Amino acid sequence: MPRPTDIRIRRVDSRSERIGYRTPIKFGGRVVTDALLWHVDVEVETLGGRRGLGRGSMPLGNVWAWPSKVLPPEATLAAIQRLAELTVDDARRCDEAGHPLDITQLLAERHDELAEQVRGELQLAEAIPKLAQLLAASPLEAALHDAQGIALGVNSYNLLGREFVDRDLEAYLGPDFRGEYLDEYTTRQPKPSLPLYHLVGALDPLAPADVATPVGDGLPETLADWIVADGLTHLKIKLAGDDLKWDTERVAAVERVASATQARRGCAQWQYSVDFNEKCASVDYVLEFLAKVHELAPLALDRIQYIEQPTHRDLRANPENHMHRAARLKPVVIDESLVDFDSLLAARELGYSGVALKACKGHTEALLMGAAAQKYGMFLCVQDLTCPGASFLHSASLAARLPTIAAIEGNARQYCPAGNRGWAERFPSMFEILDGTVGTAVLDGPGLGFN
Repeated sequence: MPRPTDIRIRRVDSRSERIGYRTPIKFGGRVVTDALLWHVDVEVETLGGRRGLGRGSMPLGNVWAWPSKVLPPEATLAAIQRLAELTVDDARRCDEAGHPLDITQLLAERHDELAEQVRGELQLAEAIPKLAQLLAASPLEAALHDAQGIALGVNSYNLLGREFVDRDLEAYLGPDFRGEYLDEYTTRQPKPSLPLYHLVGALDPLAPADVATPVGDGLPETLADWIVADGLTHLKIKLAGDDLKWDTERVAAVERVASATQARRGCAQWQYSVDFNEKCASVDYVLEFLAKVHELAPLALDRIQYIEQPTHRDLRANPENHMHRAARLKPVVIDESLVDFDSLLAARELGYSGVALKACKGHTEALLMGAAAQKYGMFLCVQDLTCPGASFLHSASLAARLPTIAAIEGNARQYCPAGNRGWAERFPSMFEILDGTVGTAVLDGPGLGFN
C-alpha cells in the first residue's frame, strides 16, 4: 500500500573529485596513492508532498573492489566510474515510489545489465565483478536513504519499522526473518562514541628508525607517534598472507612498539585486527600464523580481536577453504566475499564466524547483512575504504546504529586528510581523535545524520 512517507526521485546529480594521499597504502600486494571520490545528490518528493535533498559519497576503490589480473588499475577505475554514471542515469528514469529499501533493490536489478553495457562500451576483457557493481551504486543508495530522512525531518535509521516499510525482512532475507523489520536490528539513537581502528599499513613506519623520508606536514610520522597523538587502543595490521616470516615478525614488531608506547601512556588494554587481504593459500597458513605469533609475542595473540577474510574472495571456486579450525580460536570475518545474502550463507557453511560491513557495498546491503549477522549470532564489524569526509560519516553512522558493533575503522585521517576539510570543522568529535574514540553521538540529525 502506498504510504505518505514513500519517496519518488525528482532529480539526480553527480560529480567526481580526486584526492591525493599524503602517504601511500599497500595492501593485497598493490600500492595506492590517491582516491577518486564519487558524489551523488538526489532530490526526492514524498507521496505526502514533502521534498528533500540527500547526498552520498564514496571513493571508487577499484584496487580493492576489482583487483584484476587482466586489466590495469586505470582501466578498472574508468569502468567503475562509467558504471556509476549509468546508475545515476538509470535512477533519473525511475518513476517508482516506495521506501528507499525497495527503490534501491529495484535499481539493483539492472546492475548486471548496466555492467555489461560498460563492458561493451570500453571493450573490457573481463566482466565487472559484483563487488565493483555494488561500489559504483553505493553513493546513490546513500543519497536515497538520506533524502527520505531529510524530506521528513527524521533520522533515516528511524524510518525502518513496519509503519514506514511495506514488506518485512522475509522479502529480503527469507523465512527466518518473517514478521521482522530493520528497526529490530538497529538502535533509535547512535552510540555516544566508538573506538577507532587505526590502520598499520605494510609500508607504514613503526618507530623513528623506520622513517626514510619524513612527510613533514605536522601529522604523526610513525605508529608510536599516532598512538600518543590520538590515544589509540585499536590497531588494524595489514599483512602479506603469503610470507609467514614477514607476517609474524610484523605483528611482533607492532606489539613491541605498541607495548612500549602504551606503557608510557599508562594504557594497559588495546586490541588488534589482522588483515591478510585474501592472500593466504588456506586455513593452514592462518593456523601456522597464530601459532608462530604465540611463540614470538604471546600477548599480541591475546590482543587479536578478529581476523579479516584470509583466503580468496571467490567462495564457490574455492570450496576447500574452510575456516572452522581458525574460527575456534578467533572470529574470522567475511569481507570481500560478502556481496549478497547467499554469499553470507555460503560463508557460514565454510566456517566464517563474522561479517565485515562496508558502506561502499551500499546502505541497503549493509543494513540487511547487519540484521542477518545479528540473527545468526555472528561477530560484526564495520570497516573502511579509506573513506574521507561524508563517506566516513556514513560508515560511522552505520556502526553507531548497529548494537553489536564494538569499533569503527577509519583511516582517511592518516592517508588523505585533505578529504576531511570542511567536515572536520563541522564534526570535530568525529575527526579530532584524542582518546582513541570517535564521538558518534553527533550523528543524530535528519537523513543519515550529518547532512
